Amino acid sequence: MTRFTVLVADPQPRSAVHDAALRAADEIGARAGVRNAPEVIDLAGLGADLLAETSPALETALERVSDSDVLLVASPQAHGTYTGLLKVFLDRLPELGLGHAVAVPLTVVDDLRNSRGIEEDLRVLLADLGAWVAEPGLVLAGGETEGPDRVVRAWADVAAPGLRDAVSVAV
Repeated sequence: MTRFTVLVADPQPRSAVHDAALRAADEIGARAGVRNAPEVIDLAGLGADLLAETSPALETALERVSDSDVLLVASPQAHGTYTGLLKVFLDRLPELGLGHAVAVPLTVVDDLRNSRGIEEDLRVLLADLGAWVAEPGLVLAGGETEGPDRVVRAWADVAAPGLRDAVSVAV
């Protein structure tokens, strides 16, 4: 069975980014042949645990992410790139801690004209941790998060074949 995780890095719990990530996970999972529902890790819920020396909740989240076959990582744009929340969490992983994962980046930006930097930054971060990063990542404008179905379906049409191939190799 494929271990599928959605990692949401929005400082607001159960945000529009969270909801869009779940919608994207459903669509891409179904099209890529991932049959089980993803486990969701909402970093906003970890709060102070992210900075604690040790925390059972943090250790569980890190283990789940490390063990994922498919990892959808969703972050809103913050200061031109992904959130510090995501960086703090991923810094806790060991070198090549995503070495057997297929990562799917999802970013939410205020203005699509400024989207290239965050998608590239997130892609590099995930690749540096050893993940194979799916092409293309999904970039949503902030206004699209409330009803992302049309954009998510169009993205999944393009991304699912490559993800399906990568998952079959990884699992």
